[in-house]
Amino acid sequence: MQFRATGTGNSAQVPCFGCQCAACRRARERPEHRRAPCGAEIHIAGQRYLIDAGRLDLVETCEFQRPAAFLMTHYHADHAQGLMRLRWGVGPSIPVYGPRDENGFDGLFAKPGLLDIKEGLEPFQLLQFDDGLSVTPVPLNHSLPAIGYCLEGSSRRLAYLTDTQELPVETHRFLMSWQPDIIILDATLPPNASSANHNTVPQALAIIERLAPTEAWLTHLSHEVDALAMQGSLPLPDGVGLAYDGLLLDV
Repeated sequence: MQFRATGTGNSAQVPCFGCQCAACRRARERPEHRRAPCGAEIHIAGQRYLIDAGRLDLVETCEFQRPAAFLMTHYHADHAQGLMRLRWGVGPSIPVYGPRDENGFDGLFAKPGLLDIKEGLEPFQLLQFDDGLSVTPVPLNHSLPAIGYCLEGSSRRLAYLTDTQELPVETHRFLMSWQPDIIILDATLPPNASSANHNTVPQALAIIERLAPTEAWLTHLSHEVDALAMQGSLPLPDGVGLAYDGLLLDV
């Protein structure tokens, strides 16, 4: 199984509109430093699963390979907006799994088109697909109902945890027992920032230290975090890196 980050930015993305910081200037000049809306894809047994759907080029990428299903973390626009165009397509329906949310995104649940919106996933209940993909949803702390996904690969376990501010006690307890080899974790904000919805980098690092994976990547990153890293003002422990669009991991 392969995991690929399709986007690692926050809702402003990188470059941020109108910003002239060093990170945004670099991203305009060098596309490899751009950060699209946070999301990922999983490739297993010839199938492609998408975690979230915030990219505005979603339809174009899905025409190359139709997704087997979407695994939604939550329904904020930067994670769900691509579904609004995709739903009016034609052909076989595409299952959409996600948290229990009465409202969804901008009427998506009322008029899903070709999307087959499944009932909300039960936290900590294993979801298994015929091609061998096994995922366990875990609750996260966010302003909308949100879940992370724990992926059971053939050789390693990966926990994808965005968007969140700290972790719910029950999620932390589950992860301590489950013992992921890889953690990909929300670290939207620079040190000394504050938010009820997203981790700062130090908060993310403290979570990683407690869970002690062999490999960790920070995601949902803002241009402020990139700017600090460029200045050399964002030291990271061994085994922890800033995720980037296109990051590919074997699981």
